[in-house]
Amino acid sequence: VDIHSPWIEKSKIKTNPQMTGGTWMENVALQNIQARSRMVMAYFMSQLMPWATDGDNSRGGQLLVLGSANVDEALRGYYTKYDCSAADINPIGGINKRDLKSFLEWAGKNKGIEILQRVADAKPSAELTGAEGEQSDEVDMGMSYDELGDLGYCRKVEKCGPLSCFLKLRTRWAGRELTPSIRAKGDKAPKTHDEQVAQKVKDFYFYNAINRHKMTTLTPSYHAENYSPDDNRFDLRPFLQPASFDEQFAAIDKIVKEASTLPPPPVKKQRTA
Repeated sequence: VDIHSPWIEKSKIKTNPQMTGGTWMENVALQNIQARSRMVMAYFMSQLMPWATDGDNSRGGQLLVLGSANVDEALRGYYTKYDCSAADINPIGGINKRDLKSFLEWAGKNKGIEILQRVADAKPSAELTGAEGEQSDEVDMGMSYDELGDLGYCRKVEKCGPLSCFLKLRTRWAGRELTPSIRAKGDKAPKTHDEQVAQKVKDFYFYNAINRHKMTTLTPSYHAENYSPDDNRFDLRPFLQPASFDEQFAAIDKIVKEASTLPPPPVKKQRTA
């Protein structure tokens, strides 16, 4: 690769995976190459399948390519642009992971399609790391799909910004163990429940803002719910926006700080029969 820049030495342009000493960014770049390549191959095969089955007499076009991204991945930006976002139709593009899993479990049990239960039980993974070991969606994102379902619902259906989302979820998530943040680690990791909810809300709105441009290319989907992230038809918000949310995040921090000075609420006694 020829580098036409006085600031970059060609020797510094590496593409080593993490398993051979590469950095996080190199690893992600290589994963994106895999993701885009498999979509190119899917379109290649979709055009050849009619020819392979019907021969040269087949001149009716090609098969449609199906995408598989869901609402949560779209809102978090956890997908490669022009991979699963570049298909012809996405049957599950308007459904979040929680509802999709519930449907698979119901169909597996009530319709006798046992393999659907196995799909529902499988651990979500992009499957792009290969020999580097197991890859987990929720570890990569720093959010569980259950958390994303609540965050996305607050943002779209309840029309919440960061502050109102925090106020709702600090109550809704009371007593729930939250996944660790990938932006606030070590000494900066949140400790109290309010701090954890606040960081989760900040992470969500930050990643949604910096990845929102991806949603302008989402594959047309079947929409069965009112929380769709489809930028072209259902979610008409700016796709270029600041990601700092300075005033909103400052207001959240103020509430968290004030709450930390208050005495803990009294423990309710259990009523005995």
